[in-house]
Formats: sequence, structure tokens, C-alpha cells
Amino acid sequence: MTDLAFKDSDFELACKELEEPQTEGWEFFTESHGVTIYRMYNEKSGLYEYKVYGILDDVLPDVCAQVYMDLEYRKKWDSYVNELYETEAMGRKYIYWHVNYPWPMSHRDYVYARSLREMDYNGKKIWVVMAKSEKVASIPEKDGVIRVEDYIQSCALTTDGKCGSKAYMRYYDDPKGSIPTWLINWGAKTGVPGFLTMMQAACRKYPEYLREKQAQVQLS
Repeated sequence: MTDLAFKDSDFELACKELEEPQTEGWEFFTESHGVTIYRMYNEKSGLYEYKVYGILDDVLPDVCAQVYMDLEYRKKWDSYVNELYETEAMGRKYIYWHVNYPWPMSHRDYVYARSLREMDYNGKKIWVVMAKSEKVASIPEKDGVIRVEDYIQSCALTTDGKCGSKAYMRYYDDPKGSIPTWLINWGAKTGVPGFLTMMQAACRKYPEYLREKQAQVQLS
């Protein structure tokens, strides 16, 4: 069944980007920790959209996809999470994500739709995750927290042919508020590779987390 928030072509495009990077018209931004980042300027917001290509050496793509989707686990390994949960509105599922920003900046929150598909693309198995912000009346804004209304992300993962994962991510959000655009753009340069490094470490620890979780269930 087709997800209402995303088209089949969205998933297929992510698969194509993973196998054949489409960087024409994009500016090379930085390369760090085995990750190459390109960016494209958005004249309306003064911010950049990013494409990320890289290899996660020692974690398998199915594990990466599970970690990416596991909200309870994310609360344990991502120190920027203030609140994170899945909710339902009008018969559809959404994610609410409240992010801690460093003082003196206001915190941000997101309400977004998300979908994971396991794709067969040119004989390869590729895990694709799509996410984008949506307005949901039943999840009102909070005092002192800025609602991010322009957020989109796609991520595709497949085997690197060894013991790791080949990864592609496309990302854009406009955090609004009074943060200087130069600071946001600088943050992306360090934040994206930093997030992938943090996620890679979380993937390594995921089997242990699942064992501990199962043990707690058996004891309860």
C-alpha cells in the first residue's frame, strides 16, 4: 500500500542516489570520517540542503535501519532528545520530537511523518527511510519551543559488500528563530558527521541493548 506522505518515486530516487550519486549542481562542502557532504543553497531561507554519502565500516544496513526507527533506543544514545514518541492523528502515525538546543537558544520541536521500506533495487536490498514535517492540529506548539515546519530527510542503506553499510542521506530543515544562518550552516559541517559517528556507535551497542531489554521483559 502506498504511504500517503510519500510517493513510490521518493523511495526509488533514494535508491538511485545511493548507487549513482547525483551531485550535478551541488557544491562540495566537506569530507570527514569517511563521509562526503554536498550542499545546495536555498535562496528563500538562506540555508543549505545537504546530501551525504559514506560508509559505516562495521555495522550492517538492517541494524542501521532498526536503530534509525527505534525511538526508545534513540532516547538512550542521543543526548539532544528531550522528548520523542509516536502518536496517531486522523488515522495516521506521526513522530513528535523535541530537541534540546544549547543555551541561550530556544528548544525546537518537530512533528513529522516517517516510513521505512525494504527495497529490491537492481538486485540489491536497500533500506530506505523517508521523513518530512507535517502540520497536525492535535499536537499544538508549546510555549518557549519553536516548531520546525520545514523539515525533510531521506536515508538509504545497503551492504558495502563487506561487514558494513553504504549510506546516503539527504537533509534539510529550517529551525527558524533568531539563529544566524552562518551558525546553522557551520553546525551542519560538524553536526552531520558527528551524528553519523554517534549513530554508528549506537548500532554497535544495539544487540546488547536488545538483550538487556529482553531480560527485563522476562523478569517483569
